[in-house]
Amino acid sequence: MIEEASKSGKVTVEKRQLFMEMRAQNFDVIRLSTYRTACKLRFVQKRCNLHLVDVWNMIEAFRDNGLSTLDHNAEINVSRLETILSSIFYQLNKRLPTTHQINVEQSIGLLLNFMVATYDSEGHGKLTVFAMKSMLATMCGGKIVDKLRYIFSQISDSSGTMVFPKFDQFLREVLKLPTAVFEGPSFGYTEHSVRTCFPQQKKILLNTFLDIMMADPPPQCLVWLPLMHRLANVENVFHPVECSYCRSESMMGFRYRCQQCHGYQLCQNCFWRGHANGPHSNQHQMKEHSSWKSPAKKLSHAISKSLGCVPIGEPPHPVYPEASERPQDLAHPTQLKPVSNNMNDTVFVSSGAPTPTTSTTLESPSRLDEEHRLIARYAARLAAEASNSSCPPTDLSFNFDANKQQRQLIAELENKNREILQEIQRLRLEHEQASQPTPEKAQQNPTLLAELRLLRHRKDELEKRMSALQESRRELMVQLEGLMRLLKAPTGGSPHSSPSHSASCTMPMPIRSTSAGSTPTHTPQDCLAGVSDDVLDAFSQGVPRNLRNDLLVAADSITNTMSSLVKELHSVDDGLEDEEVNMRNGREKVSAQRHYGNRHSTPSF
Repeated sequence: MIEEASKSGKVTVEKRQLFMEMRAQNFDVIRLSTYRTACKLRFVQKRCNLHLVDVWNMIEAFRDNGLSTLDHNAEINVSRLETILSSIFYQLNKRLPTTHQINVEQSIGLLLNFMVATYDSEGHGKLTVFAMKSMLATMCGGKIVDKLRYIFSQISDSSGTMVFPKFDQFLREVLKLPTAVFEGPSFGYTEHSVRTCFPQQKKILLNTFLDIMMADPPPQCLVWLPLMHRLANVENVFHPVECSYCRSESMMGFRYRCQQCHGYQLCQNCFWRGHANGPHSNQHQMKEHSSWKSPAKKLSHAISKSLGCVPIGEPPHPVYPEASERPQDLAHPTQLKPVSNNMNDTVFVSSGAPTPTTSTTLESPSRLDEEHRLIARYAARLAAEASNSSCPPTDLSFNFDANKQQRQLIAELENKNREILQEIQRLRLEHEQASQPTPEKAQQNPTLLAELRLLRHRKDELEKRMSALQESRRELMVQLEGLMRLLKAPTGGSPHSSPSHSASCTMPMPIRSTSAGSTPTHTPQDCLAGVSDDVLDAFSQGVPRNLRNDLLVAADSITNTMSSLVKELHSVDDGLEDEEVNMRNGREKVSAQRHYGNRHSTPSF
């Protein structure tokens, strides 16, 4: 009794061990359910060492254990399931080097408990053959296209057409995996799951099935499946880029680059947890990168793309022949030829007429050894053909099919190239249209329009003030010319002719004046540079002293007036009224000096 209790307690602990270790990884902090589900299932896959078992090894294990002869709905007990898992992991250890051996017993216990917890939640102690095949084929290692081909061989009829009830049964079984890792609300089975994968009920062949399952994006209920394979491919990918949030100098795994913030990149841990800083937001569109390319390689690849020198992208999967192949009898090994276009449990078929049986008796050891020898011979022949690939093939039908596939692939690539060129032309036109300023864009910025209006108004005011100042300067120069003529007039006439000459003298205008929009650069000291020779002669040593004093007084007054005008030109913030007052004061001073000169100059003669 004590031994049975301890044994049952040990089994209970083993059942909970995998889930406790998964909870310790803290995958629930990942905000996106797709990445959360893929990370959890990837952890289960690696913890149970299923990632080391290829899908082809799994198919061979199914055949060796006689599962190919059983109906999909047949049930097997837990003890037989344990035997099957034991054969899988012991064969794996034989293939691995001695330095990389795994703990077989631990792997068997973890995987067995996970499968029982997933597919035998009611505790009947039995699993269906189809459930076990679906789970192991999904969770094992290998390429996703090979897994999907095998799954299609299990859900299609003899004509190579998918049977919708069998696909619905596959979805029931495979969607129990997300439920087992507590992601059932996001990816649990519903009655509409088949309709979401295949909206139009039509004839589904192998290539159509692969196109839909490997599309971007894939069906919503199975979106975690290709992501789990991408996670396996990028686990050891190194990106020499600094994360914009955690400031890690290198990234491992996925790298995410924002499409709106220039140079903003996040590592997978920061992106999965929704971290963001600076102007970046979680609402921005992010592009996922699974590899690193140097700037030089990016430039060369972009140039090759734009010139159409290389095909844009690769097809998601090769095009396979639609005709199905049925497993045949292995009684005549000399007539065997390999089957490379299907994923049935039997790898070799005969070239003779098919037998009515759909499976062979593989239970005898002699049959198994014979089949292994045939596999080894075929592998050696493939290696020899690969080394001598320059020899022309002899199978004309195979050449025809290959040429047809190549022509179809070339046509698809040419269509994609034309689409890419059209897209480049469209983007160029949009860029040119966006770079041209339009009134609509200007109307969208009222602040800019208001500033432009203020600048134009200020410019007009400055031009008007400049014109007024230039006109005042011109008038002062004219008055100075008239004053000089009045002072020199008595030397050639009567003493009483000064008033009449003052009234009848002409006031010449300056020949050249600065434009209204220009700013004068002369100083008050050289303000007499544009006056006539009479004014310059008045300041020479040969003129009487009283005339020179009077002219100096008048020149000082004019100099002060011109200084105030220059200051007015350089002060933009002074009001127009102050400027007019200064101009009036200057005119009054010149008029006063004019009367003062007339009064004192007449008696001296």
